[in-house]
Amino acid sequence: MTTLDEPKRASWLRRWIWGIALVSVCCLGAVGMVVQLLVDQSGDDDLGGQLLAAGCGNDTPVDPDAELPSIDGYNEDQIYNAAVIIAVGQELEMPVRAWIIAVATAMQESSLTNHGHLGDRNDHDSLGLFQQRPSSGWGTPEQIQDPVYAATKFYEKLATIDGWESMALTEAAQSVQISAYPFAYAKHEPDATEIVNALTSGGGRASAVNVNLGECTAPGELSAAGWMIPVEGPIWSGFRTQERPSHQGVDIGAPRGAPVVAASSGTVITAECNAFAPDGSPASCDVDGSPQTAGCGWYVNILHAGDYLTRYCHFGSQPMVKEGDVVQAGQILGYVGSSGRSSGPHLHYEVHLNGDRSSNGAVDPVAFMANVGAPLE
Repeated sequence: MTTLDEPKRASWLRRWIWGIALVSVCCLGAVGMVVQLLVDQSGDDDLGGQLLAAGCGNDTPVDPDAELPSIDGYNEDQIYNAAVIIAVGQELEMPVRAWIIAVATAMQESSLTNHGHLGDRNDHDSLGLFQQRPSSGWGTPEQIQDPVYAATKFYEKLATIDGWESMALTEAAQSVQISAYPFAYAKHEPDATEIVNALTSGGGRASAVNVNLGECTAPGELSAAGWMIPVEGPIWSGFRTQERPSHQGVDIGAPRGAPVVAASSGTVITAECNAFAPDGSPASCDVDGSPQTAGCGWYVNILHAGDYLTRYCHFGSQPMVKEGDVVQAGQILGYVGSSGRSSGPHLHYEVHLNGDRSSNGAVDPVAFMANVGAPLE
């Protein structure tokens, strides 16, 4: 059995570190605004100006036996078990993305509880944090109920899966677990990211492939939280600015023909033309629009884990995906154009909470993307 070297002791805060940061939004000049931790993501128009500014983690090893932060909704035993999972990942030099996958898997399998045999409620001979089965070769009952052993075996199996680093979390977890409910893991990704952030001072905002913390995600890279920027370019117009209070996203000044990728894994729920002439009649999305044209032009909506929704507008041609497609983070959706209400090639990008496609669900993409480790600026 793999054992952990004794980690360095760390002093942990009981609550999250609250911070502020200065974000420059480009819209007829740079506008500075103070932003704060994204705490409660339900129905608050001011959420667009909230951001966690605690960095991208630090290299202090997680010590499960140290004083750990409290996290709403989880008891001390659950946080301890999550800390063990992360500490094992650090000891084995697994990338940060693996820690989130492992924590989310244990959340689904056991609610981060080290279960023994549950009698009639047991799924065959499944045991421990990951509900591993002795009859399937995971180890003896005693070994599987050791959180360090169980986490080690999970990571060892994950490391054998080709391309797991870029897979959707639910696909990577299922490749290890072979569960009867293969899509159940996805819903735990936001909470698993929150736990990893709390225990590592923001490790979910590091690059997915980083082994050590402290270095934030570079443009075009996948963050440990499973997000990446949809296209590179400066922000030309911000979220709900004084000049454009009904602007529900940001305009990214990417050149015509630049590929636009899915910002995170999810399911396409809209891929269509949305353009109308000034008289209200349908307009073509296969030609450049104008400020007088209404609508998003060729556009795509994607629903992600945690009921986050992203919207991508003004493609220059029909999107390369269709409704119902399951896409991976980084998969090309289409190419920058100027269809719909547009005065030139760019990507209009929106983020919505609770799966709400309306303006009520929209939040500032700059703050949201920075919080998930994929800053737009």
